[in-house]
Order: sequence, then C-alpha cells, then structure tokens
Amino acid sequence: MQVSHGKHAPIARIQPGDTVIFYSPATEMGGADKLQSFTAAGTVKPGEPYLFDMGGGFTPYRRDVEWQATHITPIARLLQHLELTTGKTNWGYGFRFGVVRISDHDCRIILKAMTSDQIASE
Repeated sequence: MQVSHGKHAPIARIQPGDTVIFYSPATEMGGADKLQSFTAAGTVKPGEPYLFDMGGGFTPYRRDVEWQATHITPIARLLQHLELTTGKTNWGYGFRFGVVRISDHDCRIILKAMTSDQIASE
C-alpha cells in the first residue's frame, strides 16, 4: 500500500497487524466523478516501510498488505452507522488529510459491509 503521495511519516505510523481500509472519493486521483466508496481492506504484513521505484524519479514509501476479498461499498449507506460520520454534514472533509484513524466499532461496520450486503447494527 501507498498513502499520502508516498510520504514516509504517515505510512510509518501504520504498524504490522493493523487493519487498513481504503476510501476512494473518485475512481481516479483528482477525478471529478463521485465514487465515495470504501474500495479495499486488508492487514498490514510484518516489515518496515520501504521505497519503491515507480520510475521517473518517483520513489514513494510502501508497506505490504494481505488484502481481503471485498467489494466496493458506497459510504452513503453507512454514514448514519459510523461514529466517524454520524451527525456531520461535512463528513468527507476529514478524509482530505490522508490517513485517518477510525474506531474499532467503525472498522467492524465497514468490513462487514465490504464482505457482505448487510449493515451491522451494533
């Protein structure tokens, strides 16, 4: 995985064993479409962040992840169930800062939605 345009500090805060869930506001970086969905989830594998040469002088930091079988899940159907978004009209603003820590409660809700068609009622 690669976060925050490949910067070291944000990815270094993520530790082996952590669950990561990716939120995608659009289908392409900077895209105008509104995907607004959770698009991938997994568990960070053991090891330190490492540099990856993407060519053209761009070498972002990455971590290895064991990805889970999930499906793209629109956030709209989860908004009222997540501690992160409940009661917030500008819920998407916080995602603009890159890596966001979420509660165990929200993690369970999102993962359940991404691996089934049900919304957990916790």
